[in-house]
Amino acid sequence: MKKGLITAFSILIFALVVTPALAQFGVEYGTATGLGTKDIREGVMSVVNVLLGFLGIVAIIIILWGGFRWMTAGGNEEKVGEAKKIITAGIIGLVIIFIAYALAAFIITQLITATGATG
Repeated sequence: MKKGLITAFSILIFALVVTPALAQFGVEYGTATGLGTKDIREGVMSVVNVLLGFLGIVAIIIILWGGFRWMTAGGNEEKVGEAKKIITAGIIGLVIIFIAYALAAFIITQLITATGATG
């Protein structure tokens, strides 16, 4: 109970100290970062690229984990079978990520072309 109260109080104090500093950015902060100059479709595609890139990294880590499990199986067929399943799942995930990227890029490109955006 005390720990939760101290944590909540600390967060409140921190928020009160930071709020005036954030107010100094002013209204022009969004345009200074370039948020107002990009087309929404380009922003969506950027978010999709980042998310799919992160998922690609996760899929590669899963494949590497499966390879590690296979190498350390020590000839145990059950462990080798589990490692093969992990590697297969990672490869299937990677293929799905590539297909999702291709579909997202195609849809956004066609949307930009169809609406006549100069981007």
